[in-house]
Amino acid sequence: MCGIIGYVGQKQAETILVDGLKRLEYRGYDSAGITILEDGNLCTVKCVGKVNELAQKVRNDFPHSGTIGIGHTRWATHGNVSEKNAHPHFSDGGNFAIVHNGIIENYLHIKAFLTEKQYHFYSETDSEVLANLIDYHHKKEPFLSFSVILQKSLLHVEGTYGIAAIGKMFPDEIVVARKSSPLLIGLGDGENIIASDVSAVARYTKRVVYLNDGEIASVRPDNFSVTTSYEGTVNTVCHELDWEIRDTELGDYTHYMQKEIFEQPISIENAMRGRFTEDGSSTKFGGLPLSPQEVHAIERLLFCACGTAYHACLVGKYLIEKYARIPVDVEYASEFRYRNAPLQSNTLVFVVSQSGETIDTLAALEEARRKGYPVMGITNTVGSTIARATDGGIYQHAGLEVGVASTKAFTSQLTILSMLALFFARGRDMDDFAGQQYVHALKSLPGTINETLKLDAQIRSIAEQYCNYERFLFLGRQAMYPIAMEGALKLKEITYVHGEAFPTAEMKHGPIALISDQSVCIFIATQRELAEKTMSNIQEVKARGAKVIAIVNDESPIWESSCDEIIRIAGGCHPGINPIISVIPLQLFAYHMAVLRNCDVDRPRNLAKSVTVE
Repeated sequence: MCGIIGYVGQKQAETILVDGLKRLEYRGYDSAGITILEDGNLCTVKCVGKVNELAQKVRNDFPHSGTIGIGHTRWATHGNVSEKNAHPHFSDGGNFAIVHNGIIENYLHIKAFLTEKQYHFYSETDSEVLANLIDYHHKKEPFLSFSVILQKSLLHVEGTYGIAAIGKMFPDEIVVARKSSPLLIGLGDGENIIASDVSAVARYTKRVVYLNDGEIASVRPDNFSVTTSYEGTVNTVCHELDWEIRDTELGDYTHYMQKEIFEQPISIENAMRGRFTEDGSSTKFGGLPLSPQEVHAIERLLFCACGTAYHACLVGKYLIEKYARIPVDVEYASEFRYRNAPLQSNTLVFVVSQSGETIDTLAALEEARRKGYPVMGITNTVGSTIARATDGGIYQHAGLEVGVASTKAFTSQLTILSMLALFFARGRDMDDFAGQQYVHALKSLPGTINETLKLDAQIRSIAEQYCNYERFLFLGRQAMYPIAMEGALKLKEITYVHGEAFPTAEMKHGPIALISDQSVCIFIATQRELAEKTMSNIQEVKARGAKVIAIVNDESPIWESSCDEIIRIAGGCHPGINPIISVIPLQLFAYHMAVLRNCDVDRPRNLAKSVTVE
């Protein structure tokens, strides 16, 4: 994996391909390449490094005017980071070129078979076998159409794939196929674009067709057709994109992560828009097909997610159990499918994924449905696999998030989960007045986030003092524990500094052995009822020489006397929104730490925005 782009039309393909790859950079990658079909030749340029370096090579050495081609940004899975392992890959003899996202699990078996047929391999990747497999089937049955050749080839393949292929014998056609790795077709006038992400096509068209698993498409300048091996030609649905290309531009900000942190008042407001009842005492979700009787009958909720989304779900667990009194389980999606977890009959499952394409979360979705449970989705991506595969769900409406380390998508998930807590609570035991208080707090949230963002300069100053430390512990209680986990994850993701999170009271049960004068402990101490307990824990780490940064929301003088640094956020906030406000300083701290340490803030090493391989 990670990003696929393809063009067939009347324009010069290389310009569109390079532009598309630039817009896919946010997904994370280590090398890039494009192939143009021109005058019967597959002309290729690849490089290790950034797309800008590829663009420079194209300008200097690659003046081709072909109108069909494919491109790829690679995030290494098989084989090291090198030009020979970069995509596109070619069949032995050079008749076909392919780009591929995903993993071919039985590639060694296929490779052995093709080696016996005198095919040679030039890379260390699993993807290269696809190009030779296509060539093998073409030579075996040369009169078959390109899409049928691809279909026959994929009958031998086990694993996941988003594939785009071009061939010398098919000068005006790109064939694509999908299994658990996103692909779409952008529809133009006399041209069509294929991509793994809408960001790559939004400049050229607002009309897209999303491929489903098992579908194969033949794409030409003026038309396309979609088939499956078991249904033949299938009818497709055209979707209209609801965001603009300006969403991918930095404006006055230095980094996308910085821009997206400061967009959170807007993204949170968008997550809430139109979702409050007319009487102002509850929330409503048009995508949740649940009657009041069904809400009242729910005995348990199960949330499945990965990474940042998992932390959001843990916060949701605390809020839903507190207010709706429904037991909640939160599972790593990657673990759920492999363990035989007993579920109650009246369990409602939610899967949460910003991209809607996270392969582990999709696998959890399928496992839950296989066992007969209704599954709802929470995702930021309209038309994504999760959006189409669930029984209902909620869009985050956070807008495009370019930075690999999630910020505004996380807080929009927190907002929706807080609103869900109110939705279920009002459907069961919460009274009207309590519901109105909760709604008022939610409506105040964008303004409170705006005020919290004014702490930016102070937090940068704190980061300057601690940017050379290498050990950070994040500590919080109750709903602030998953916020601590998110703070530690942000620091790890973009600064490569070791950060760990623990429930505050658990520190003395082992982790306190890590504490020394080289440690920085960050306490999320925004629950007034737990202030004295937290202060005792602060004294424990201070006694061992650690530096203490505390995020607090009251005026008590005990903080000044015990902490090295205090970040004071708005006080008196409803518990339903307190976690959302508390994470903002942690995002800003990680961001400034990364800048001060000269890290690549938006594209941290080894990470991809959408994880579509196991």
